[in-house]
Amino acid sequence: MLNQIRNIIGYTTKSKIIVIESDDWGSIRIPSKIALINMNNYGLDSSGDSFRFNQYDTLASKDDLCKLFETLSLFHDVQHNTPVITALSVVANPDFVEIRKSGFKKYYYEPFTKTLKRYYLLDNPFPLWLEGIKNHIFVPQFHGREHLNVAVWMKALFNNDFEAMLAFEEGCWGFNNKHPFGITYQAAFDLEYHEQLSEQAKIIKDGLDLFEQLFGYRASYFVPPNGPFNNQLEATAAIGGIRFMYSNNLQYEPSGEGNHKKRFHYLGQKNKHGQYYLTRNCFFEPNAQGKDWVDSCLKDIQIAFKWYKPAIITSHRVNYIGALYPSNRENGLRLLKALLQNILKNWPDVQFMTSDELGYLIATS
Repeated sequence: MLNQIRNIIGYTTKSKIIVIESDDWGSIRIPSKIALINMNNYGLDSSGDSFRFNQYDTLASKDDLCKLFETLSLFHDVQHNTPVITALSVVANPDFVEIRKSGFKKYYYEPFTKTLKRYYLLDNPFPLWLEGIKNHIFVPQFHGREHLNVAVWMKALFNNDFEAMLAFEEGCWGFNNKHPFGITYQAAFDLEYHEQLSEQAKIIKDGLDLFEQLFGYRASYFVPPNGPFNNQLEATAAIGGIRFMYSNNLQYEPSGEGNHKKRFHYLGQKNKHGQYYLTRNCFFEPNAQGKDWVDSCLKDIQIAFKWYKPAIITSHRVNYIGALYPSNRENGLRLLKALLQNILKNWPDVQFMTSDELGYLIATS
């Protein structure tokens, strides 16, 4: 029923369009198996949905990217385009060394390209990112500067929070932290206090500028990490070149001190800054247990096309990462291959697009 409802309102098209959005590229999650074992030994809570991310997710290696690109390259749509991943990417991670030097009083960050070099030394994967862009098979868009709520995390570190410090020693933060207002460290734009908005605006501006420096083009699409996002920040994003914003159909907009406002959004909705909202209506998370994800996603696509909607599939990076456990990548790519085979079998006239291509199609309709 929910799948039917999310497709009723908004932009329609008779074209059968497939968009694959994948979050979290560029962000630290778990640096190594040893870090994961140490965190588990410390008793840090990584249960629930966080478990699959903490178990398998890390910065993508060259093998991860090569095998993802190889899988996508096996398929072509009616216009001879390969499936393309819109890689929602953060462009920076904390500089743990400099933060420690400051006595946890000041935040420092590094471009994610520097993080990649530290993780993979002489086997740097970043040239493959640029190759993916050139071949229009892996196209980054903006997921924030970091996948981290800087203000909340730094406050915890400065106050010598036991769990935050344990994770810091392992070079990460992504466990199920507890916060009085329900804020997790992963939720970069959630608000502890309304006064933090000015710093969050600066983070967006810095992140968009760094995005252009790294990739050679301005981002036009923004998916805030984990969802929480105060809509006053849309003005900053618009000035920075963002024409398309992601939101859940029902947005809980944070205003500080645990307060939220409910906002309803739909595909193609336009805000006062001239930005168009994109909403997701299909789900493919093959490393989450308990579901036939190929069959489930195909049903999502069928419903989307029934209502003359593009099929916008969400599928996180973690599904395709084998740097920690190769079997995780093998399972994700095997099921991705099965999904794409079935899409082309069921809808041979399908068209593959990036999120921004769909956005511009909506904007010019």
